[in-house]
Amino acid sequence: MSAFVGKYADELIKTAKYIATPGKGILAADESTGTIGKRFSSINVENIESNRQALRELLFTSPGALPCLSGVILFEETLYQKTSDGKPFVEFLQENGVIPGIKVDKGVVDLAGTNGETTTQGLDSLGARCQEYYKAGARFAKWRAVLKIGATEPSELSIQENAKGLARYAIICQENGLVPIVEPEVLTDGSHDIKKCAAVTETVLSAVYKALNDHHVLLEGTLLKPNMVTPGSDSAKVAPEVIAEYTVTALRRTVPPAVPGIVFLSGGQSEEEATLNLNAMNKLDLLKPWTLTFSFGRALQQSTLKAWGGKKENVAKAQATFLVRCKANSDATLGKYIAGASGDSAASESLFVKGYSY
Repeated sequence: MSAFVGKYADELIKTAKYIATPGKGILAADESTGTIGKRFSSINVENIESNRQALRELLFTSPGALPCLSGVILFEETLYQKTSDGKPFVEFLQENGVIPGIKVDKGVVDLAGTNGETTTQGLDSLGARCQEYYKAGARFAKWRAVLKIGATEPSELSIQENAKGLARYAIICQENGLVPIVEPEVLTDGSHDIKKCAAVTETVLSAVYKALNDHHVLLEGTLLKPNMVTPGSDSAKVAPEVIAEYTVTALRRTVPPAVPGIVFLSGGQSEEEATLNLNAMNKLDLLKPWTLTFSFGRALQQSTLKAWGGKKENVAKAQATFLVRCKANSDATLGKYIAGASGDSAASESLFVKGYSY
């Protein structure tokens, strides 16, 4: 067991295990101010703090939604915000059995010596920031590394640089009491087939776990947030059962059983697609030593955002929409979701954005 996280080891293991509870998942509400601005512009809502607070309050206080969630990832601003009646969001979530988390990376920058590949920044001040976030009530963190598939990508340099960055982030978080969510996202952009995505995903995850072990990260106190293995965005779609088989196979080959949970990103899939793919994985008759659940942002929020439109009179309708998505994904973690059960056409709209960045 890692000597470096000694005083926090038991707490980290307990937190990671709780977040990976079957039937529950993570709401990624950690959009940066710039990213949430893009979401708001799609519904003609001004990007000001009161509107950002209003959206988060709508989500967190949706009747019946929080039992479907074990964690919520917050942006730094949101970590310190309160409900309209003055209760800190962190306290509200904790009282409802949901663990508050925090996005700690500072976004991606070009990786010199590569063809437009990137590395993630934010390591320099990370230890001090983690201490502050822990004091504020956060108990887990998220850091996104981004890799792309191309003719010669991802390069070995990009794979190694991002794996080491994720490992350094993970051990710094653990030393300060936060469970690190390790997120090496292989983007869907491109015309590659599902086999290519599977091969790249396996290579990337192998490098990530080698680096995590080299940095003495306590795997029992981590979670993995990977992409699902899918064909490229410019390729023909395949059935959820095919995605499930390729994804679970890639994970079985690379992710140690010590990891308690795998919390998928939705990666621009429609809300319904993301749910169906997660459901198919949990129905798959293969040994899966970890919980397979979700850490969705757009795939939990998109139709809710449309239903809300920034108007107070739409809050109840938007919350009902959000509850539908939360229940659908909760069911999918148990392999019990029925296709089209939400009956909402908005849930089938593609959320893919080319070269997606926060």
